Amino acid sequence: MRHLDVQVIEQALHWARSGQAVWLCTVLSTYGSAPRAPGAMLVANAQGEFVGSLSGGCVEEEFRESLARGELLEAAQIVRYGENAEQSRRLQLPCGGMLIVLVEHRAASPAWIDHLQQLQATLLGQHQQLRHVDLTTGQTHLQPVSHQAGERVSVCDEQVHIRVGPALRLILAGLSPVAEFCATFARAIGCEVIACDPRDEMQHVQLEGVQMRRILPSMFIAAGGCHSATAVVALTHDPKIDDLALMEAVHTPAFYIGAMGSQATSAKRAERLRRIAGLDDAQIARLHMPIGLDLGSKSPAEIALAVMADVLRVYHGKQRHAL
Repeated sequence: MRHLDVQVIEQALHWARSGQAVWLCTVLSTYGSAPRAPGAMLVANAQGEFVGSLSGGCVEEEFRESLARGELLEAAQIVRYGENAEQSRRLQLPCGGMLIVLVEHRAASPAWIDHLQQLQATLLGQHQQLRHVDLTTGQTHLQPVSHQAGERVSVCDEQVHIRVGPALRLILAGLSPVAEFCATFARAIGCEVIACDPRDEMQHVQLEGVQMRRILPSMFIAAGGCHSATAVVALTHDPKIDDLALMEAVHTPAFYIGAMGSQATSAKRAERLRRIAGLDDAQIARLHMPIGLDLGSKSPAEIALAVMADVLRVYHGKQRHAL
């Protein structure tokens, strides 16, 4: 399964290359209990077909009705959906929230196709870019960003700025029952999943929708396998797999690095990584050990759920005490 943003841009490219005009929608901000976060995207064509999501249903229906009425024909405009909408298009969201959406109507052209190709490369690449959209002229371009942190979306003086970055990637450092359930959950939320394991006893394992690499995860990581939207999870209890992966991962921009084990096992691993790999306190502090949220998990599926919940917590910038 492809990350949903990637699916949206790939569909937009397909329609543009076939000569179809498209509407590219991006959530700019939300108020109340809105279901999608800023940066979420949807693309539609003139027939009302669409890929992606803005609200999970209600806004999409209103948006398609607007297209059927021949509306939303400006190159770039902002539309408000929700109870306090200031524009004539009013929609009472069942959740009581409000969405502010950038709607772009783009004809098929070489320039638009080139822009979509750049977006696709960014989502599949290693670095973030900032997408600029001028609400007055409709012009848009991409610019590399010098740092990864910052608001996903901002609007200032008729200029919309949207951070576009690599799709969320999960690297399974070794295969295990817990890792296999992590792959299932990660695919369900649209992650790119890569499993690395060279062990002979794992050669028979095939996971649907997962890139299987029959090499040590440390080798894949050292070769540039991690970007800023990468989570590395070591779930085998095998130090030859887990420890080597952690040693390499701390030298990458991966946002989450974790290993399974009890408090005692984690303390021994930390001491081992200091002694053998020379990791310092700051590097050890990057490691989530024990991995996952404390949900009282016992079975492999429950542990995997706790792991992926913690990955998402960190990805969305939530502190444990705020849960």
